[in-house]
Order: sequence, then structure tokens, then C-alpha cells
Amino acid sequence: MKFSNLAVAGAFLASTALASVDEIVIKGSKFFYKTNGTQFYIRGVAYQEPATSTDSFIDPLANLSSCARDIPYLTAIRTNTIRVYGVDPTNDHSDCVNAFADADIYMIIDLGSPTDSINRADPSWELPLYQRYTAVIDAFANYTNVIGFFAGNEVTNNDSYTEASAFVKAAVRDSKAYIKQKGYNKGVGYATADAADIRTQVADYFNCNSADESVDFYGDNVYEWCGNSSFTESGYDQIVKNFSSYSVPYFFAEYGCNTVKPRTFTNIDTMYGSEMNDMLNGGFVYEYFDEANDYGLVSLVGSSISTKSDYSAFSTEIVSATPTGVNSASYTVTNTALQACPTVDSLWKASSTLPPTPDEDLCNCMSKSLTCVVSSSVSSSKYGDLFDLIYGFGVSDYVSGISTNATSGEYGAYSMCELKDQLSWALNAYYSVQSAKGNGANACDFSSSATTQSATTSGSACSTKLAAVGTAGTGTASGSTATGTGSSSSSSGAAFPGASPSAVFVGSWQLSAYILTAVLSGGAMLFL
Repeated sequence: MKFSNLAVAGAFLASTALASVDEIVIKGSKFFYKTNGTQFYIRGVAYQEPATSTDSFIDPLANLSSCARDIPYLTAIRTNTIRVYGVDPTNDHSDCVNAFADADIYMIIDLGSPTDSINRADPSWELPLYQRYTAVIDAFANYTNVIGFFAGNEVTNNDSYTEASAFVKAAVRDSKAYIKQKGYNKGVGYATADAADIRTQVADYFNCNSADESVDFYGDNVYEWCGNSSFTESGYDQIVKNFSSYSVPYFFAEYGCNTVKPRTFTNIDTMYGSEMNDMLNGGFVYEYFDEANDYGLVSLVGSSISTKSDYSAFSTEIVSATPTGVNSASYTVTNTALQACPTVDSLWKASSTLPPTPDEDLCNCMSKSLTCVVSSSVSSSKYGDLFDLIYGFGVSDYVSGISTNATSGEYGAYSMCELKDQLSWALNAYYSVQSAKGNGANACDFSSSATTQSATTSGSACSTKLAAVGTAGTGTASGSTATGTGSSSSSSGAAFPGASPSAVFVGSWQLSAYILTAVLSGGAMLFL
């Protein structure tokens, strides 16, 4: 199938004004059109042009010609929402977002990207990543066809990575707070892996404790219905059982098992039918563009699109997506209660106590107050060696201000700062201890990786914050708030579509618990 998009592109190019469609709002566990109150069901498609490497990605909303090329194919299969997994907030997205709005297509956008997201294997919630999240929010929050944002995708995808959920939930909390502060009207959710052994715990965790830190909607990447299955054989009946009383909108953030080929998408009739349409708010078929994993509805060669057999099969089945909903005015919300937070045990290791909110002012105060800091000539690729060295001493005083333990819910006050500042705090902690022992002459060297500076607290505000945190770095600075600056540094480790729907890119360094057998060559003597 081919579409001529010249006329469509011409119409889009003729207008760069902010397009406006009726906003989608949340009431209880359902989506509604804001103006007329009609219930909104997602007929969605995962939309992300494949990257050429694991350390880069293509922003699918930055090129109008590409968007104009794809919109006719999407509207032909009744798409009313796309899910976008990675954008560059420094790009101009107005043409593409407005083009989708003109086609009555909404979107949910992931705040992370393949190169900048919470790494399940070494999770953290730090200032540069927070700044990326807020930059994406700022770039898209004023468009009426943006429903909201995902703070994470399949970060906890099995019971080995449950601690990572604490960092994602902190990202949810802080993204929601930023949206509220800025006066935006957008939701923040999470897209979970459908891992049977921890399904309940993950769902409860992101919907417990308080509304301020819980998700506004919950997406589930569900691949259980394979081939010509059924409501009970696929386990969809258990999904209904588990989520019928969930207090926020639940939907499939991905679906479309391909272990049985060709895909038939016979699950669509059930998804939007009477057995599920009261609790399921639709879903996103995975995925628009084909790549090595063979989930694509279309193939992209150069700049040309060709539809695959999956496109035709999906087109046939999506016609049946005509759910019977309820009008907002006649809908009484009954499932308002949050879940009980899961108990920390051998299976679930994420405390309900979350990591601290990134606070740029506090980090700046701290870094200026230090005497021993990492040298500006040291490449960030070498930070891991220095962290390994400091942690390897096994002295808690050296790392208390930057350490994190999501199981016990204990976090250093500076664990949310950028890595350079965290490393400087640890080096200075070592230096301070050695100076107190009379060993300070060479304690700030680390083979020329560290240097001394004139420490300053830069005013009463800094003094107050630093005093509240304490010399151990474990206190809380009263009134600390984060500010989005729109800048970010890379932090690889995003859970992101690629070779499979649960692909992960591992970060460049991980803190270790072993003592190095040799210190940096040529360095001064180091003392415990």
C-alpha cells in the first residue's frame, strides 16, 4: 500500500500555528475528552524510527517530511494516539506535533531516551537526568494533543531489578511536582514489563503511599495473547481481575506477540469488547517501523514506506475497536483508594522511601564548600575508577553522602547531584579524614586526578542548606526544590525498544564493593 503525502505535507507546511484539539483528561480510572465528556480509548501505535546504534537515536517528531509521510498510514489504521520513546528537547517539534493534531492523533511521550534514562542495572536519579526530563516536559506540555509522559519503560523487568523502581518512582514524583509548579495539565505514568512474578508488586508500588508520588496512568507491555488465543488462555482474564479496581487509567503500553506468525491481532476484539472495555483504556500496538525484531507494521527503506502483512492484518482487526464507554458526567468514581505498598522481602527490594529530589542549588553549594575536588582535566570516563577506589576502602564516612540503598530507603543527600560533584564530595571526605589524622599533605592527589580549591559556602542560604545536610551528608535540606534548566548530560542505560521489547543498554560504570588490588599508578600513598 502506498499513500501520496505531497498534498498532506503541503497543508502541514502552510501552517506553523499551534494546532488545537480537545484535551484528554483523567477522571478516576478513565480518559475523557475534556469538552464533551466522551470516553477516550487509545487506539495506539508505538512510533519510533529505529536507531543506527545503541548510543544514538532518531527523534521522530523533528522532521515534518517524515511525519507527513507516516500520518496517512497511521490514520488509515484508525490510529488516534502514538507512543514516542525518545525525543531531543532541543529540537523544534511544532510542525510534527501540529501535523499529528491536525490528523486528530494524540501522543504519550517517554521522558527518557536510549542514551539518557534510568539504568535498571545501576539505577540513579540525578540532576542531569532530571533536567532532561523537565526539558522534555517544557517542550511538549503546551500541546493539547499531548496526553502525558512516561517516566520509565520496563526498568524493573524481573525480580533482579526491583530496587530500580524506587528511582523511577522518584522521577514520577519530581516530574509531577514540576508540572504542577509550571501550571501544566499533563499526566505522568510508567510503562511496565508484564513480569508475572512481580506484576502485582510493581503495579501496587507505583500506586501507593500518596497521590503526589504515584502515577497518573499505568501502561502495561503485554505480549500474552499469541496467535488465535482467548480471553482465558491468554491470561487477559487475570489482567481484568488484577486491575479492575486500579485507581488510575490502565492500558496496554505495548501489545502484539509475534511468536506465532503471521500476527493476526485477534486480541483486539477482546481488548475493546465487553469483557475488558470497562477497565482497559485501549493500547499501543508494537510497532510502526520494522527492525530486526520483526514487530513492524511497515518497512522503511530510505525515505519510502511499504506496508507489511502485519499492517493488513492489523487494519482488518482494528475496525472492531468500537468500545462502549461512559460519559464523564454520568461516571461516578468508586475506585479512589491507593494500593498498599508492597512489603520489602526476598522478592521485592524497593522501599517506599524514595531517593531525594535533585536540587541544583544544594549541589552547587556543596561543590563550592569542598577543599578537595576532582580535577577538571579528568575525563568522565575515568570517574568509575575513582569511585571504585573510594568505595573499595570500605569506609562509610567516605561515601555516606552519595550512597544509595533503595531496600533500606537510605540515600545520601548528594546522591542526586551530577557525578562530578558526587565524586568530589567523596574525595573531599577522604581528604578531610586524612587531614584530621595528620596525613593531609598528599591526601588530595589521587595521581593528579584531584586538586585543592578555596572552599566557600557562598552566603547564608548555602550555610543553612549545608548545615541541615550535615558533614556526613545524610540529612535533609529543608525546602529543597528542584529546578529544570533544560540541560542534560548523557547517562546511558535506558530501557528502550530495540532487539526485543525489553532491550536494555548498560551504563558506563557501576559502583563496586571490592577493594582494588592496586591504586592508581604513580599516586601518592593512600590511607584508610
